Formats: sequence, C-alpha cells, structure tokens
Amino acid sequence: MSPLYWNLLNLFGCVPLAMTLLNLLTWTRGRLEYEGTCRLSVLIPARDEADNIEACIAAVERGDVAPDEVIVYDDQSSDQTPEILSRLSLDHPKLKVIRGAELPEGWVGKPHACHHLAEAARGDVLLFVDADTVLEPSGIRRMLSLLSPTEGRRADLVTAVPRQLMESALERLLIPLLLLTYTSWFPLWLVANSRDHRFLAANGQLLMIRRSLYREIGGFERVAHEIVDDMALCRLAKKRHARVVFMDGYETARCRMYRSADALWTGFSKNIYEGIGGNPFALLFVIGLYSSAFIWPYVSSALSWALNLYSILYTALLGVAANMLMRLLLSLRYRHPISGVLLHPVSVIGLLALSINSFRCTLKDAIRWRGRAYCARRGRLAS
Repeated sequence: MSPLYWNLLNLFGCVPLAMTLLNLLTWTRGRLEYEGTCRLSVLIPARDEADNIEACIAAVERGDVAPDEVIVYDDQSSDQTPEILSRLSLDHPKLKVIRGAELPEGWVGKPHACHHLAEAARGDVLLFVDADTVLEPSGIRRMLSLLSPTEGRRADLVTAVPRQLMESALERLLIPLLLLTYTSWFPLWLVANSRDHRFLAANGQLLMIRRSLYREIGGFERVAHEIVDDMALCRLAKKRHARVVFMDGYETARCRMYRSADALWTGFSKNIYEGIGGNPFALLFVIGLYSSAFIWPYVSSALSWALNLYSILYTALLGVAANMLMRLLLSLRYRHPISGVLLHPVSVIGLLALSINSFRCTLKDAIRWRGRAYCARRGRLAS
C-alpha cells in the first residue's frame, strides 16, 4: 500500500466523527408544545413479557397525554404474562387484552401481533410500543408534537430510538453500537426531508402512525414476512411520499432490549443480516466499512510504530483520536459507559462477529426468537 493510500485510510475514521457531530446538532427530540387533539390508541405486542409488561402499561397511564385506549396482544405467552394482564385489566378500564392466535404460515410474530392490534384499534393515531419499552411522562407528547407541530411540516409517521439501558458487561460492550450505527453514516434529517426511500432509519420500539396512512400502505399485513418490520413499514410509507420522522427518543422512553447474553446474541443475529437486505455483498460492504473506519486506525498505529513509519503513525493516531472522540461524545450525550471509549475496536469486532453469525443463521434457515424459528426471507416470501 502506498503511503498516500495508507494515510487516507488512516483518516477515514474522521468521516463517522463528522457525521456524528452533525447528527448530534440536528437530530430532533420532539417538543413539549403540543395542543392538538386526536383519538390515540396505544398498541403493545407482548410475548413472554412478564418482566416488562406491567411497567410498560403503568408508564402509559402516567403519561401527560392520556390515550383513548391501550390494547395488548398477548402472543401465546408461556410465562406469567397472561395472569399479569388479567390482573391489570381489573385496575385499568382503558386496557383491552387480545389473546393471540396461531401464527399463520409466512408471517413473522411481531407483524402478526401488530396487525391484530391495528385491526382492533379505534384511534386515528396508532402508537406501537414494544413491551420492554417504558415511556417517559412527556414521551407521547414529544411524538405527537412532530405529528401535529405548532410550526414546520407535519409528520405522517414518527419512529424513535429510546434510551437504552445496559446492565451486563456484554450489554455495555455492544448495545451502544446500535446508536452509533444510526449516527455515523448519513445525516438523519434526510429521513424526514428527502423523498428517496433509501434515506431511511427506523426503530420499531416506538412507532406512531396516522391511521389513514396505515390503511393506505396496507399496514403490517404488507410486511407480514419481514423480521425487520419497522424498516419495511417505513419504506412503504416513504414510497407513498409520506413524511417519516426518525427522532432521538432519549427523552421519550427507555428500554432494556436484552436481559441475558443469549438473548442479546440471538436478537442481534436475528436482525443484522436481514436489516441490510439479506444481501451477502451488502454484508461484505458493511464489514469493510466498519473495519476501515473503526478497526484499521488501531492496527495501523501498531504497524507503523513497529516499522518506524512515523509520518504514517501520526495519521493513524488521528484516526484513533477521531474514534475515541466520537465515542466520548456519544457517551456524554446518551450516558453510555465510558469504558466504550477505550474498548471501541473490541466492540466493533464483536458486532462484526454477530453480523457473520446473522448471515450463518439465515444461510441455515435457523433464525430464532422467542421460541419460534423462521426460515430465510426468500422462504417466508414463498409461503
């Protein structure tokens, strides 16, 4: 490799730093100013959520915008979720529980649950909330402020990334990379301000949509086979020229995605490869992109030091500094563990290992989640 190309590669880590800075300055968190009115349905898909469901429903009830109804789809839970919901139904008159049916062939569990929730809802605004997600008191108001703003263009669909809670060492190592993936590679304001459906980011933990748009795009029935259903639904909306807003949900809700190392490994393995379209060339591109930006500067620093190539060492150290500054900014803004600044390349290697495992699971038709097994996307489409 020529010194010029080596130095340019060393500095590639500055690109995600610059993009992260831009997104931190421009990424909306919604507003507290919302004076509109709507019929709001809060819809919660739940499968084996005994540890989470009560806190999720209680947070909806405590919010400063009262929904017209709260509907939970109990997706054939095998834990104490049905008993908890039966008890909560006695104390919450707005709460309705739907007992889940068998999963039809070709359907993925979450789109099936959300489809039934939307069919049962009466609101003109639908808010889908994952059962492990706890809304802040102002959370619904912040999302509604973008759907019906006092100024600026209104959104038709709002999706948000909650504040991610991390307790175990593996969570602290890998979960911050979820946010980094969103902030590093393109300006997030383009999600709302470009009609090109390729400029898209979404998070199904919180998704608010006008019922009129939901019906127009065919709802979750149109994405029945999608494991990454949030992206698929938002893509349909953008193709209809609806305005999709992807918001920073740090002040909107909080969520602990995975409570064990096995759940984290299985959950990420389920999502990553399908999230990049199930395309092996896209996987190779992502591996190259992350390796170049987030691992190579560290490797280059060691190599150039060992070979006494000090002119190259300086740019390699700049690349390392860019990585560390980016992680420091995210840690300060989102209260990520500060250890992630120093362990950044280790985290990225872990993410790439998960990506390869995700590809392996798809190749073997062995995608698993919550006691269900799914074949690869091509097989679900053929069902």
